[in-house]
Amino acid sequence: QVQLVENGGGLVQAGGSLRLSCAASGRTFNRNAMGWFRQAPGKEREFVAATRWGGGKTYYADYVDSVKGRFTISRDNAKNAVYLQMNSLKPEDTAVYYCAADEDTIVGLTTIGVSDEYDYWGQGTQVTVSS
Repeated sequence: QVQLVENGGGLVQAGGSLRLSCAASGRTFNRNAMGWFRQAPGKEREFVAATRWGGGKTYYADYVDSVKGRFTISRDNAKNAVYLQMNSLKPEDTAVYYCAADEDTIVGLTTIGVSDEYDYWGQGTQVTVSS
C-alpha cells in the first residue's frame, strides 16, 4: 500500500520560512514525478511545484509563477522523499499543502501541474502565514 506522509507545516510570520517534507512508502518513486499542491479555504486545489525525471540523472523542477524565486522543490531518492523549502512566505501562501506522486515516469509540461495527473496523495499539512 502506497502512502505519502507530509510534515513540516505550521504557523509562521510573513517573511519567514518553512520546510515541508513528504516521505513515500510502499513503492519507490525515483523516476516518477512528485509534486506539491495547496488548497486555501474556499478555493480550488492549485499546483505549487513539481520535480520530474528528465532521463539519466537529470530532474527538472517546475513552479507556479507566484512562488518562483521563493520556493524550492528537491528530492532525495535514497530516502524516497520530496521536500519543499518555502522562503519569504506571504499570508496568501496560507493553505493546506499536499504531496502527490505520479505513476508515470515521463510527464510533460502540459500536465505536470494538473492534479488529475497524480495517482497518490498525502493527507496534507497546514501552513499558516500571519501578517
